[in-house]
Amino acid sequence: METSDIERQLPEKSTFVTPVSSEISSHDSSDPIPIVATFSKTGPLARLRHWEAILDRKLGIESNGPERVLPEDRNPPNQAVMALMWASGTMNLSCLTTGFLGFEFGLSLKQSILIVVFGSILGSAITGWCASMGPGTGLRQVSISRYSLGWWPSKIIAFLNVVEQLGWSSVGCITGGLALSAVSDGRINLVLGVVIIAVVGLVFSFVGLRAVLTYEEYAWAVFFVIFMIMYGETAHLADNQTPSSHTGASLSGSVLTLLAVVYGSSASWCSIVSDYYVQYPVDTSKTKVFLLTTFGIAIPTSVGMILGCCVGSTMGINTEWQDTYNNSGVGELIQTILYPLGFAKFLLVVLVLSGIGMNCIAIYSAALSIQQFARPLQAVPRAFWTLIVFVGILLLGIAGRNHLLDVLENFLALLGYWNTAFFVIVFTEHYLFREGSLENYDLTAWNTPSKMPLGLAGLVAFLLGIVGCVLGMVQTWYVGVIAKMIGDSGGDIGNQLAFVFTLVSFVPLRWLEMKYIGR
Repeated sequence: METSDIERQLPEKSTFVTPVSSEISSHDSSDPIPIVATFSKTGPLARLRHWEAILDRKLGIESNGPERVLPEDRNPPNQAVMALMWASGTMNLSCLTTGFLGFEFGLSLKQSILIVVFGSILGSAITGWCASMGPGTGLRQVSISRYSLGWWPSKIIAFLNVVEQLGWSSVGCITGGLALSAVSDGRINLVLGVVIIAVVGLVFSFVGLRAVLTYEEYAWAVFFVIFMIMYGETAHLADNQTPSSHTGASLSGSVLTLLAVVYGSSASWCSIVSDYYVQYPVDTSKTKVFLLTTFGIAIPTSVGMILGCCVGSTMGINTEWQDTYNNSGVGELIQTILYPLGFAKFLLVVLVLSGIGMNCIAIYSAALSIQQFARPLQAVPRAFWTLIVFVGILLLGIAGRNHLLDVLENFLALLGYWNTAFFVIVFTEHYLFREGSLENYDLTAWNTPSKMPLGLAGLVAFLLGIVGCVLGMVQTWYVGVIAKMIGDSGGDIGNQLAFVFTLVSFVPLRWLEMKYIGR
């Protein structure tokens, strides 16, 4: 039965669960039924839902929100998509530009490449584990976090998710806009380029998960071929002779800071990753999910960043490239590096699409996170929140268009900090307090506050993890007290301190919470 049909059978104002009738029927009658939102039969929201349902029937625009996807309602994509979607979303100009940071931090090419590979695998493994929760629960990542962080503290994760995805999309729009500006010889200015990239990403995300996965399944192959061509034309020019400009503690500090940026880039997906796995069967192998996701993120991320390391390493000896990048951005630099000129322009046009892949993922999950911030927001169609996210991306992308490296250095490291604390709490809850089994989760109660942990343990542990971040972070605008002790410019150990502070506090606090509160 369509949503609009259900609404026509309701009284003037009624409370009900959005199309999850089979879940209600299987729910214990003695327990409160999870409420999604209060929907009115009349008014602007009802009209929006009505048109959304029509668009779903006619065009396949997804009309369901963050509710749990039941096993019998799933339409699983090809399992290879678990890897391919991340390859499309991460093998892009943003990763290429992040690779320049090794040169910026004074590291040698060899050091930069080793850090990129290790940091990408480490961050991707965290995301890979979180992905394994998706098929078994049928829940989005924010909803899964309610079982460990608690009902109210999980709203912090929803809010941070929105901020995170806005940031990712703005980075994708800036890099794509730079490429468009370069290939048009300036006829498309950077602001217009940012708008064009944002609009195309909006179209895919507006339609929903089906469109996002379809695009991501095939786009990666095109980007891979282009990156291999770029390796062929640029890698032999890389400077593998110049040593690091740092020694001793200062070298350690630069290594730790670059590691934090690379790790944050891959770990930042862990708070949304299960959003894309809810359609897979319950019995999907967790090992397969983990491996496909981990290496589906780590390998393409490394491909892009290592190319950036190679190009960045030449800037110390090739002032033309460095001046081009500083004055005109990454798009003009690529056009300068590649040859012949016509072919370079063609590659840039195609590379513009690489930013769109990341935007599709970010916009879709940001809209879902808004709906999970508060139950009344679930009454507003996801498509509407997608438009709101789009506006936010435009504003951020236009405001930060001339400061791409600063955005990458600060933004990506900040993502890793709170995602580390998030991962520690969800992981510890699963294995220590729920014995590593989904049978110990009441999945029908995912939207029932009284069935979730009160959240005192999760909130305190998460905040203490943030305290660890602050003490150990290295940003252009702030260097933590402990981070300052490492070398001349500091060394970023925010993630390490977040891990320790969160783990040490969550275990005893959660034990006390379960003992005296009972949930």
